[in-house]
Amino acid sequence: MFHTGQRRGRLAGALHLLELIYHSAVRNIRRRHNNAFIAIGVNILQSVVFVMVFYAMFVVLGIRSTALRGDFLLYIMSGIFLFMCHVKAVGAVTGAEGPASAIMKHAPMNTVISVSSAALACLYVQILSMAVILFVYHVAFTPITINDPIGAVGMVLLAWFTGCSVGLIFYALKPWFPTFVSVATMAYQRASMIVSGKMFLANSLPAFMLALFDWNPLFHCIDQARGFVFLNYNPLFTNWKYALSVGVALTMIGLMGEFHTRRRASISWSARQ
Repeated sequence: MFHTGQRRGRLAGALHLLELIYHSAVRNIRRRHNNAFIAIGVNILQSVVFVMVFYAMFVVLGIRSTALRGDFLLYIMSGIFLFMCHVKAVGAVTGAEGPASAIMKHAPMNTVISVSSAALACLYVQILSMAVILFVYHVAFTPITINDPIGAVGMVLLAWFTGCSVGLIFYALKPWFPTFVSVATMAYQRASMIVSGKMFLANSLPAFMLALFDWNPLFHCIDQARGFVFLNYNPLFTNWKYALSVGVALTMIGLMGEFHTRRRASISWSARQ
């Protein structure tokens, strides 16, 4: 009421926005547990469990020989890491604080800060988890060699970006159809277990099966990432530009939907549920 507004320049305003995003991202990371190390450790444990389960499945089913030449566990991790980064980004952005959330009553807070901090917190945790697992595997078990590390990291970022773009679509729809969005988000994350292509190579698929997966941008990201990780694999049927184009298109649609929702969302909508 008695607050005196301060006019900021563009640079000062941008720095203030980044500071708010940083503090909100820290809050998102510590949301699961008061100890940030334990919160990150839980995510590392989830990734390790995924890798071990898929390794055991490949061995039991006897399809290990169908993988490309190179470190077999690295082949599995190249798919698991991008899958985790994608689906976690979808869940983080979808679950970000909405326009009718109580925290939006604080003047500096807005949906841009909420979505950005949720996405960046997810990326930070996933990159840190991936780095820790690869370091432990490299030091404790066997040295690993990545053919093009910059390209591989680029595919991780692209998988995260496409996950954020899909999550932004759900985020814009969430105030209108909360139950549907909750079910659709879970269904998309479960379906990505199969259609992401982390269990096989695009080059090894027949044409009729390739058509079932090549619509998915995550499928392109994972296959292209394996082309950057392994020297002996050259992706022929996937393109990272397709994933980038889909991500940009979904982001634009999601931003337009979020703007429309933000101007019309009301806290009274949740009162009838």
